[in-house]
Amino acid sequence: MRPESTSKTRSAMPDPNSCRLLLVEDDRELASMVAEFLSTYGFEVTIEGNGSRAARRIVSENYDVVVLDIGLPGTDGISICRDVRSQFDGPILMLTARGDEIDEVVALEVGADDYMAKPVRPRALLARLRVHLRRSESQATASDAVPTRIEVDDLTIDSSSRIVQIGRTPIELTTAEFDLLWLLARNAGNVIGRDQLYQELHGVRYDGLDRSIDLRVSRLRKKLGDDPVQPRRIKSIRGVGYLLASES
Repeated sequence: MRPESTSKTRSAMPDPNSCRLLLVEDDRELASMVAEFLSTYGFEVTIEGNGSRAARRIVSENYDVVVLDIGLPGTDGISICRDVRSQFDGPILMLTARGDEIDEVVALEVGADDYMAKPVRPRALLARLRVHLRRSESQATASDAVPTRIEVDDLTIDSSSRIVQIGRTPIELTTAEFDLLWLLARNAGNVIGRDQLYQELHGVRYDGLDRSIDLRVSRLRKKLGDDPVQPRRIKSIRGVGYLLASES
């Protein structure tokens, strides 16, 4: 889970088709194109091209969601995400250079909820934003729901508090990592295909190229103390997908 946020807590998230979005992108043509497209679907888009100013605005201006480019003048997107993550509780989606696996791994490591490779496809971006906003809305109202808890051997996942523990030891996960683990836990012992994982987590069909699920699994294994060569918790089923295994 993220560090405890010091930002103002939302009582409820806005409708996914009507919310305040900060687009941090120094390519003016791209930013204008994305902003114009999203505005037709009810998003109130603010564009910021300078990294140093963006970090201050994310914390102080109470946006609902942030789309953040990695390469920026002033302060880079990785540093911004790392610095604001404990103070901003909305979704952060990062834009990375196509095929740059290092950027993708680091983006998830510093707390981004998702990433997309450039060039940006506006409809795919819209779909992912809607998925993350719906998820944030369900989290905001989770306190009114009946607590749901799953135990797999010594691993405990609580969806109401979004706490993960191994034995009595808490495991710090990003929102994106928790969502993947929760989906696997709900289907513990059964294989979940990449297509299904991608659809449920991203809201769009798997294109056969995006490796965000694989990268997230890799990060989860590390945090859960799983052997990456012969994992005992999260197993890879070649050509199919993943399963959360139980030894009991």
